[in-house]
Amino acid sequence: MNKSPHTIIDPKKPAAMFQGRCALAVMAKAPKAGQVKTRLSPPLDSQQAAALNIAFLRDTIACLKEVEAAAEAKAVVSYTPIGEEANFAGVVSDDVPLIPQRGEGFGERLQCTTADLFAAGFRAVCLIDSDSPTVPVGAYVEAVGRLLANEDCTVLGPSDDGGYYLIGVNASHPRLFEGIDWSTAMVAEQTRQRALEIDLPVHSLPTWFDVDDGQTLARLYRELVLSESGREGFAAKHTRDYLWTIKNQLDEISMAASVGQSA
Repeated sequence: MNKSPHTIIDPKKPAAMFQGRCALAVMAKAPKAGQVKTRLSPPLDSQQAAALNIAFLRDTIACLKEVEAAAEAKAVVSYTPIGEEANFAGVVSDDVPLIPQRGEGFGERLQCTTADLFAAGFRAVCLIDSDSPTVPVGAYVEAVGRLLANEDCTVLGPSDDGGYYLIGVNASHPRLFEGIDWSTAMVAEQTRQRALEIDLPVHSLPTWFDVDDGQTLARLYRELVLSESGREGFAAKHTRDYLWTIKNQLDEISMAASVGQSA
């Protein structure tokens, strides 16, 4: 029985409200201490890492809500594990539907989420990470526009660590998720190779960054709290507010990261 306030999407029951729209699906684990952002603990403790994860989710959804207002799109959360739906209550707004992840490896879960959202009635699907809260609204709007045009294509939002913060398709292409060395600097390049193998055009979004270690956390802190970025990213208010609460700790992390970069 679903104790969550959210609608749970059933791929076997296509919904008219999804037709003609692009799903903006955030890939997310239930935000529980010790289960999320484990690569940030240390330097953060598990409770802080979970609180930061919640802030990231809130900001990512807030950003996607702005995309909904500007394009034919719908924010969705693709979640794991099944049975933890209630953990998203109060974190993800109630009008954002959830869809359970299935499959064994990461690539299989991405492909299954894509297939399930197409089955649910969406015309296109973007899979979005939950580690990049400052990606600008315009990047997502551009992705939706590309995918809802008539061209069969994929859209890739590369991260500067070699991965990607978004992959979008307007038809099912399982090959894009096969034979990828996940969690390495080869992910985006290998994905481009898979697209080339099946003659699928690739449209690139602006390169951004995800936050999954002390160095990228320090970068996020400098950009959001110390205003050291010259780029126009999403304001990420929830993340910024939380970072302020641990500012003294982050000053030390940022200093250590700067020393590490200059060494």
